[in-house]
Amino acid sequence: MNKYHYLIMLIGLMAFLGCERRPNVQGNGQTFMQGVWNQDSIANSAKLLNYTQQKFKFTCDSFYVDMTTHSKVNYYEDPCYNNGVWKEYAKGVYEVRKDSLFLEGTYTKSNYKQKVSGCFNIGIYRKSFIVKSKDAKHLFLQSLSDLRDVDLVLKQKITCIPQDL
Repeated sequence: MNKYHYLIMLIGLMAFLGCERRPNVQGNGQTFMQGVWNQDSIANSAKLLNYTQQKFKFTCDSFYVDMTTHSKVNYYEDPCYNNGVWKEYAKGVYEVRKDSLFLEGTYTKSNYKQKVSGCFNIGIYRKSFIVKSKDAKHLFLQSLSDLRDVDLVLKQKITCIPQDL
């Protein structure tokens, strides 16, 4: 063997030893996040051309989100526009780091099964928020993509019971 074969074997061994086997169990997530949170209202919604009202469910390290969009402008084909009101769904995992909330998942159908075609968004759902404040009944976020405030109210508390993956 020449020196390149040894180098390739060494890199392969380092990669193998550097890997960490993750458990086949859902993570615990953040205790303060666990529950169903609704965005009951949107500030100045009557003046906005479009806005999205959100309902989040955080359970362990997973999230589910229902998004209801209201739009005065038709950006889509007529069957999709639905007179300016439509729903979208996503699910995935979340992480809280310091004052930031990161959501990463996929857009889904209403039953949270993968969406591969149809109106609106398909594929990766990735959102980031600043956690402006939190208490037992309120979670106040600010979207990093559009700087809109997301004022969430706790509707149902959930206790994390990690599930097998």
